[in-house]
Amino acid sequence: MSLPQRIFALIDVNNCYVSCERVFNPKLEQRPVVVLSNNDGCVVSRSYEAKKLGIRMAVPFFQIEEIIRQHQVQVFSSNYALYAEMSRRFMNILGSFVDPCEQEVYSIDECFLELTAYQHSYDLTEYAHQILEGIRI
Repeated sequence: MSLPQRIFALIDVNNCYVSCERVFNPKLEQRPVVVLSNNDGCVVSRSYEAKKLGIRMAVPFFQIEEIIRQHQVQVFSSNYALYAEMSRRFMNILGSFVDPCEQEVYSIDECFLELTAYQHSYDLTEYAHQILEGIRI
């Protein structure tokens, strides 16, 4: 006898630290943005626009200073207290869609939701869209 198929959703915040900065400063939308590590040593988060400029993850800040000047890249020192609070809020929203035992927080910006119990009550694609809309609020 086979076990029933389990269904999981993986939620991952795109460019997490940059996304958090953009929540509080919408003028950063559509602009190249990077967030630097402790002591501003290297890149720990970058927007899609910054990626298109060739800015790599973990590159030391001093190696990209010219790109930053040329393309007016917005640079932020990491604000881990802010990111932790935003993660807490994000995970609470996700947790409102499932029972506590069906949520597994993997990292500050990643979470698994087990949706097996919902497959007969909901169209899971539609449910995933509801979850996404809940996060965007």
